[in-house]
Amino acid sequence: MTTLSADLWPDVQPETARRLMLAGVESFAERGYHATTTRDIAGAAGMSPAALYVHFPSKAALLFAISRNGHEQTLALVEDVIGRVTGPVERMRLLVEDFVAWHARRHTVARVVQYELNALPEKEYQVVAQLRRKIEQRVREVIADGVESGAFTVGDVGIAARAVLSLGVDVARWYSERTRQTPTELGKEYGGLVLRMLGAG
Repeated sequence: MTTLSADLWPDVQPETARRLMLAGVESFAERGYHATTTRDIAGAAGMSPAALYVHFPSKAALLFAISRNGHEQTLALVEDVIGRVTGPVERMRLLVEDFVAWHARRHTVARVVQYELNALPEKEYQVVAQLRRKIEQRVREVIADGVESGAFTVGDVGIAARAVLSLGVDVARWYSERTRQTPTELGKEYGGLVLRMLGAG
């Protein structure tokens, strides 16, 4: 658990907070947010229930930490591709490859991050919703650049951006260690599919 949690959340300190986040992910993924108790989470982390409250004031606060961090990672991933790759076609290809590979590699975390959103309290939900809007806006910009340059043929840039992101997000729903393709292989496959969907030659 320690190595995996450090790998997932390198900026989260101390180590006990990372262990609780990983235990939360595993518990939410197995039982669903509403059916999971703080005792379940603490037990999965090998701690007493009281230990959870030292780092997170509530179960909702733990879900928020997991969800915000996951969205921050995916936004950083998208912005990294945009910052280092020029040209809308290659940008979109690599953006989709990385986005899909992240959701496959981190499928358990991504499932919680994406599908337990509505369990967040309103204030915390709005923070995550803002991150989601930023991610979608970056993807819209890449598609719009492609339309303007003639590389993509898309009727509605907003719908196209949501479709691209939905394809990547959905990977977390069905991907497992038994899947034939590696996350990298799957990302490359989706990269090609998305370019064809956007009408790239």
